[in-house]
Amino acid sequence: MNIDEAKVEVKNAVRAYLEKDEVGQYEIPVERQRPILLMGPPGIGKTAVMEQIAHELGIGLVSYTITHHTRQSAIGLPKITEKSFGGKEYSVTEYTMSEIIGAVYEQIEKSGVKEGILFLDEINCVSETLAPTMLQFLQYKTFGSHKLPEGYIIVTAGNPPQYNKSVRDFDIVTLDRVRQINIEEDFEAWKDYAYKAGVHGSILAYLEIKKDNFYNISTDVNGRSFVTARGWEDLSRIIKVYEKLGIGVDENLTAQYLQNKEIARDFATYYELYRRYNELYKIPDILEGRFPEDKETLRKGSFDEKLSIIGLLSDKLMEEFRDYAQDEAVQKELFEIIKVAGNALGNDTDSVREYLENTASSMEKETENQLSIGMISREDERIKRLTVSYLRELLEKTSLSDGDQFEEAKKWFKEREDARQARIVETGRHLTNSFEFLEQTFGDKESLSGSQEMVIFLTELSSAYHSLKFVRETGNDAYYKYNKLLLLNDRKQELKDIVKELVL
Repeated sequence: MNIDEAKVEVKNAVRAYLEKDEVGQYEIPVERQRPILLMGPPGIGKTAVMEQIAHELGIGLVSYTITHHTRQSAIGLPKITEKSFGGKEYSVTEYTMSEIIGAVYEQIEKSGVKEGILFLDEINCVSETLAPTMLQFLQYKTFGSHKLPEGYIIVTAGNPPQYNKSVRDFDIVTLDRVRQINIEEDFEAWKDYAYKAGVHGSILAYLEIKKDNFYNISTDVNGRSFVTARGWEDLSRIIKVYEKLGIGVDENLTAQYLQNKEIARDFATYYELYRRYNELYKIPDILEGRFPEDKETLRKGSFDEKLSIIGLLSDKLMEEFRDYAQDEAVQKELFEIIKVAGNALGNDTDSVREYLENTASSMEKETENQLSIGMISREDERIKRLTVSYLRELLEKTSLSDGDQFEEAKKWFKEREDARQARIVETGRHLTNSFEFLEQTFGDKESLSGSQEMVIFLTELSSAYHSLKFVRETGNDAYYKYNKLLLLNDRKQELKDIVKELVL
């Protein structure tokens, strides 16, 4: 299965393990809660999926790469204590708290959340001295004499032997005590995540053309070369910062993230082409409804060129769709804060200002605390920090010293909301203009749903989280029109296939 399907399986397993009966006991006893073993190639997002599941379920997460540990750090250090057996005193060996189990207790204490996931990566690459300890842990959920707290679910991950020379095979006894999920790399599954995470458009457009370069591990006379999903995402982040700073992106940079010379060189070449297309076809002008006059050249261009143009349009629109979701979330936070201030405090000037200042400070402190214990996603962290920033802007730009303080705060909020609504209208217009451009440039009168380019563009929009959210919440006539035609065309093709089968 792909990483998305694996995420669903793990999330459902965690929910089932944490489900309790009417007296507060786990429906599945702790000793019967099989650890989950994710087996798949490196760099496909196993760790990221654990973070997403923990955030979505509101539970804790403690992550360890087990190859970084020795037997002593896993089970604790030995110490000599005195005990009495049969009336005689004996010196016995006990162990200090396991570093891993201790980290779980520390997470519980800091967060106040008693349930969570203990994620152990590279589980099948442990050292020879630690291997028996790990097998004991998978079977009995203990490191030495230290038991994993109830409410924490064990999820492990490993790499198949072809990806790691240090792999140790588990025996049947151990495998019979875990839930093994085999994961394969899948560009289409990763693309859904990439759109939501804001991966650079050049990378998505390139991989749409050359899907085989998404994940590549090979060995030749010069050694092993590889390209992983993690490499593409990290490259995306540095490209965005380089563009912001005006620093050029070339093969010297791409080769640092894509450990395959041919793919690194190929993408660097494509990136330059992608930037050239952006300048040549003036994508911002297209979004504003000013289309290139020479449509024939575009129409006769290579399929790769057409895909690149679709990628450029999609990238700009996705950026606006993500901004829409972020603006909406921040505005909701501000609305609730101002509403509480008005309802509870009225025109008490000092109280209003004090309330807003305290709210900003407490939100900032809470965000820092959640960040330190890994209980907040990067997206939610940004929303909280923006909310704090805008609250302080309210305190600075408005007097809040006389008159109707609640009305003054409402006026400030309304100005922000009016600006947000204007951006929504603008984004909707950009989406409509994109459809119009594709129809005018690549329109296919013989096809019910339009051109192949239109189908690709619409498919991308219909599979991305933020674009669907925007259309669902704000509407767009052009999207509805072409989506309906696409569905009708699919149905028409189904009927043709049925008739063909009946004839045969």
